[in-house]
Amino acid sequence: MNDEEEAGRGVPAPALPISHLLMDLRSLRVCVFHPHDRDGAQLTQQLQRIGCHVQAFWPPLASAPAGTDVVFFALFPDILDLIDDWCTDDDAPPSIAVLNYENPTLIEAMLHIDAKAVVTSPIRSFGLLSALVLARELGRERRKLRKRIMRLEEKLGSARKVAEAQEILCRQRGVNKAEAYRIMREQAMAKRMTVEDIASALINANDILSSGR
Repeated sequence: MNDEEEAGRGVPAPALPISHLLMDLRSLRVCVFHPHDRDGAQLTQQLQRIGCHVQAFWPPLASAPAGTDVVFFALFPDILDLIDDWCTDDDAPPSIAVLNYENPTLIEAMLHIDAKAVVTSPIRSFGLLSALVLARELGRERRKLRKRIMRLEEKLGSARKVAEAQEILCRQRGVNKAEAYRIMREQAMAKRMTVEDIASALINANDILSSGR
């Protein structure tokens, strides 16, 4: 049974084993957007001790470097205007917010970058590993859900297309929907096409004929 079937049955997909998650961290390509100060150096050093490949930048770039797996983003009021919407793109790496204090503006910025975890300043080794694991796992689950939604949307679009083609055949040949579907299926088998392709051809032909009337 695949992940989609399990989700459809209400059974959660199994999470990656903890040992696999921890080993995965050692190959991570991490981008750190943090001022080049003591905290920034501490964050970079701790990530390197874990085994991550780290690139540090300040001020933030227009987007994370290609191939980045996780982004640490220091949030300060004077750089909020530099935050672009790339953080929330479908293919964006998961972000971890770095906060040195809390106020409504920074909390809103944390939501804006779609942070999957938070670490606080001054940077300490405690909590950093947990934030990485959490961000990676939430990012992985988000991607799985997005792919599943895309597949379901494609199936729904195909079902609507087949239903529209059935209606056309019902009107043109005076048959019921079951018979219309049988006709499309036979045509698909004969032409070595999918039923959806036959449905698209019927709809396109009907549109052309309708527009010429």
